[in-house]
Amino acid sequence: MPLIIMTGFPSSGKSTAAKKIQQYFGEKGKEAVILTEESLMDESKNEVFSSSKIEKEVRGRLKSEIIRLLDKEKTIICDGANYIKGFRYELYCASKASKTTQITVFCDLSVPDIEELNSSRPDNHKYSTEVLSEMCQRYEAPISANRWDSPLFLVLKDGNIDGDGMLKCLYERAPPPPNQSTQTQPLSNTDFLYQLDKQTQEIVTRILEAQKLSGIGEEISFSSTQEKLVLSRNYTLSELARTKRQFIKYAKERAIQDVDKLASMFVQYLRSNLIA
Repeated sequence: MPLIIMTGFPSSGKSTAAKKIQQYFGEKGKEAVILTEESLMDESKNEVFSSSKIEKEVRGRLKSEIIRLLDKEKTIICDGANYIKGFRYELYCASKASKTTQITVFCDLSVPDIEELNSSRPDNHKYSTEVLSEMCQRYEAPISANRWDSPLFLVLKDGNIDGDGMLKCLYERAPPPPNQSTQTQPLSNTDFLYQLDKQTQEIVTRILEAQKLSGIGEEISFSSTQEKLVLSRNYTLSELARTKRQFIKYAKERAIQDVDKLASMFVQYLRSNLIA
């Protein structure tokens, strides 16, 4: 489930570092799977990174595959350029939503070093001079102060990795809590929706009946709650129905635990959102 995001200039040794991490984790009894950006390309690296459209499609495939694998009981090593901070943030959000930990591994080599490494590669695996230069110019380096880049581990020219530190951050640290707004709240009662609709409808019906018999300023009482409501004007069925729908949505999102309080809460909601 934990996610490792590799990042760095092209030809900075990301794949080599990823394999070292995979081997180290395996020796410690933690299975790690490497997901390479290149394996998701239908074109060559130079063709992909020369076209913003194709590059965006490849990033989309990479993100989808990572999300699919986040539910598995393995460490995922995302071996790709990952040089756009917005994309790293998207991956951070995905791991956060899956309630798992994440680290960023930055292969921090200089431009002259990566140019030398790139030139030593076979022709079918090296970047063109133009693509290499453009990617370096576009590269957005990770910053440890950014929550989506943290914890940040560096791999320098010597290629050494802090495997022990990575393991501790991934397996001994609690994942960041998911955003509350993205979490589906369970219903607390099997008849929750039935009771919610029933009690709110009874109050709406009582208000409509009271308006026919009482004048403005009269106080309305209800059988399901001790809360009372003062008629400050006549309210239409559409107004009450709209407010009822709003309250039902509000109550469902928060999964009210005490069904017996629904009627009181609805009267209070009416007083705040419609009567006032």
